[in-house]
Amino acid sequence: MASLAQADLRDERAVDVRFADGQLIVDLRDGRTIATPIVWYPRLRRATDAQRRNWRLNGSGYGIHWPDVDEDLSVEGMLRGIAAPNWQQPD
Repeated sequence: MASLAQADLRDERAVDVRFADGQLIVDLRDGRTIATPIVWYPRLRRATDAQRRNWRLNGSGYGIHWPDVDEDLSVEGMLRGIAAPNWQQPD
């Protein structure tokens, strides 16, 4: 069982974003790294490498914004495994 002190150490804010092997990879402030399939985010899947590299943190790192493709993702959504609303399973 986690203590309150351990729960306070968890910091789910993003600090770095990258793409590799069909994954969106986000490093968190608390040292964790999370990855989700890029196919979950059609705008990012269709974006160029330059557009994907142009990202900004929102809300002190609780969200990520890609201005070139008008995409916003939350770290919480990624942790919960939530795909974009317009995502469809590839054939």
